[in-house]
Amino acid sequence: MVLMKIFFAALIIICAVFYVMYLWDFALVLLIVVCAIPLIMFITAFITKKLMKVEMLVKDGTASKREDFPVFIRIDNRSIFPIGKAEAHIEYYNVFNNEINTFQLQMPVQPLNSQSVTFQLSSAFCGIINIRCAYICIYDPLRIFRFRVGKDLTAEVAVMPEGHEIDGQINYTDRINEESNVFSEFKPGDDPSEVFDLRGYHPGDKLNRIHWKLSSKKDEFIVKDYSLPVDTPCTLFVNLKCYEKNDQRYTLPVFDTLVESLVSVSQFMLENERLHSIVFYNAKAGGFVERNISDPDDLSAAVQELIISVQDNLFCEPPELYFADHTGLSLSSFTFITSLPDTQVLSYIDDNVDADILNALVVVSSQQEAASLAGMFHDLNAVPVYIGRISSSVKDIEL
Repeated sequence: MVLMKIFFAALIIICAVFYVMYLWDFALVLLIVVCAIPLIMFITAFITKKLMKVEMLVKDGTASKREDFPVFIRIDNRSIFPIGKAEAHIEYYNVFNNEINTFQLQMPVQPLNSQSVTFQLSSAFCGIINIRCAYICIYDPLRIFRFRVGKDLTAEVAVMPEGHEIDGQINYTDRINEESNVFSEFKPGDDPSEVFDLRGYHPGDKLNRIHWKLSSKKDEFIVKDYSLPVDTPCTLFVNLKCYEKNDQRYTLPVFDTLVESLVSVSQFMLENERLHSIVFYNAKAGGFVERNISDPDDLSAAVQELIISVQDNLFCEPPELYFADHTGLSLSSFTFITSLPDTQVLSYIDDNVDADILNALVVVSSQQEAASLAGMFHDLNAVPVYIGRISSSVKDIEL
């Protein structure tokens, strides 16, 4: 573009000298034509700029990890002039990482036409991907002048986490939600409010479980198996404060491991018919929120809300504020998912949270960090979870 400006400036000077030295009509016409060409290019590009509308769109607003998702730039050119070259400057980054990636996207723009240009992005980590089109430059056909359109177009994509297989066992306690009538479809229990199954008598069965009326008809003892309540007070609490100043370990990899640990444990509990709740800090709501999880759809909605709630400043209230407002917790199991620096809140949970089972999944990056957790707590079972190695880290956990 600079060379074209220099070329036309030199050409105008040459034509002007030619006109001064030779007073011919042709010299005058040549000078007028050479001067008019840049002016026409400027006017046509300027008119096109005024009659052009640009927007950036993302189809769903969510995407899966490691899978490409499309981003659309829609250009509406209402002028009669074509643009041979338009250049878009694209920036994108994950909010838990300050590394900004950039690239240029070039395209022609047809006159009196609406068109979409698509490019693909992907992310190896879950989180919020902010996408920004800083500007789109359009050029006149001779590329003498350049104008910017579509400045600061933005879009946001929530990259969803993956679940991992974990080993563990479900603890069945007497603490149940007395207002609920949700029972296991596969396992019997001790709740006499609902009969799970009827079967033949086995030695050792309690006499008060014999169905006498049915037994008299069958001419054999028929025993009632009672139901097993699955709506017990179980809570998974994820602490989203997973960064430290000047320490890049506590950014994307830790956040990714935190959220995927939450998803993995929640999926395991659902597979074993254990209803539970998830607690996390919602920055957009300005406080901690609790979401009840009874099926995969509930989990998917809660995780999407968690991801979308994260903001650029990464602000997260300390978990102690939640516990201060919920001093009467009485739970079957409580699992706290956090990163290494929060050992103080782990001690608080160990001393103050009333639960039959207390777990802490602590994201660590080395064996030294994992060893520092050993023997620190009396009732709290601290499980070190190595970054990106959830399945191998969470073994034989009791929930």
